[in-house]
Amino acid sequence: MATHDAFVLRGADVLDDAGSFSGPLDVEIAGRRIAALGPHLPDRGAPSVDCEGLWLMPGVFDCHDHLTFSSIDPYECLRRPVTEWVLEAAHQARVTLEAGVTSVRDCAGADAGLRAAIARGHVVGPRLFVSIVLISQTGGHGDGFLAGPGLEMFSGYLTPDYPGRPPCVVDGPESMRQAVRGALRAGADFIKLATTGGLVSDHDEPLVPELTPDEIAAAVFEASRKGRHVAAHAYGGEGLDNAVRAGVRSIEHAGFLTEEQASRMGEAGCWLVPTLSAMRDTLRWAEGGRLTPRQREKVLGFGLEIGAAVRIAKDHGVKLAIGTDYIMREQHGRNLEEVALMHQAGLTVEEALLAATAGGAELCGVEQEYGRLAPGYVFDAIVLDSDPGDLSAFLEPGAVSGVFKEGVPVVAHERVTAAGLGLPPARVAQ
Repeated sequence: MATHDAFVLRGADVLDDAGSFSGPLDVEIAGRRIAALGPHLPDRGAPSVDCEGLWLMPGVFDCHDHLTFSSIDPYECLRRPVTEWVLEAAHQARVTLEAGVTSVRDCAGADAGLRAAIARGHVVGPRLFVSIVLISQTGGHGDGFLAGPGLEMFSGYLTPDYPGRPPCVVDGPESMRQAVRGALRAGADFIKLATTGGLVSDHDEPLVPELTPDEIAAAVFEASRKGRHVAAHAYGGEGLDNAVRAGVRSIEHAGFLTEEQASRMGEAGCWLVPTLSAMRDTLRWAEGGRLTPRQREKVLGFGLEIGAAVRIAKDHGVKLAIGTDYIMREQHGRNLEEVALMHQAGLTVEEALLAATAGGAELCGVEQEYGRLAPGYVFDAIVLDSDPGDLSAFLEPGAVSGVFKEGVPVVAHERVTAAGLGLPPARVAQ
């Protein structure tokens, strides 16, 4: 089959700026962008695809993922050759794209090399925005120090040490300044901090603050000088307050968000990425005995109410984007379940779809080119064979039957194939 720079999808129901599907509409693509959108577009001789009875929406933004994470077993991670780790990361990038996620904000793990490999076509995957590392204090959430052999390492060795990985454990504003500059030098698109402890870790607590206000402020200042933003891992309490006051762009998780904190976030224009599927899975792992005794005690003892933060944030006008926070190999490729969980937590269907598309693009700062199906926008899109309705279909793999990235059908719907629109052999979905 030949590839085509111009083609038309005809008669689809298309997600609009209100989060509803309108149609039937035709979408004309020229190069990698949408040239025109409307009913009954004129025939200019480009190949056409009959999309009657199909639903078309922008490619999804997963604004908190870890494409390079595949296990939380530190012994497995320590035994793996770095080459196997890299190749599995490439596989996880591919299945994430094939699930309908065309852009990922990777919140530690993926580096500028994986981002470049995808952009240059060496690896098939979503467009990446990377923090490279999670910056934490000594003894904090991301500090994986092994006391026995006295080894410094990233938490749980989820990603191995490799040449060029910037340092990520800090103490004091000057140490933070150096770490942020190092991450930016290594190609980070944004900075990720741990301002509280976490859930799936043995040595820290999710409501205990980490990093001082001065350290967080130093990170925000240094990032802003380069036009970058800061994302803060924070479950609640003083550490979340410190992050919002310092001017971070987003809070990640916020499982114990209060009304007062949401109000301050709304006033500050601070985003929330709640990572509901990760919290749900963490509870399942704890109940199923997959975590260490200390992790189980922590996860089950806090009374975490999945979705409460979404309802509170919505009530206070906090902007929302979706993020999965996947850290296990069996999770990757199930990303769209987060959209359904956001709806179950209290967003309308329309709000959930917009959080997954236009909202994610705005959080990542690319809303002028991505996140919408409109003339002039890059054609990232997913095809659905049926009306997504209450979004429950997204809870299981297989809801997406076609994926376009930059005008290329990286997962070719059967009607795209029947119309003779091909894709480069390396990008044919397996």
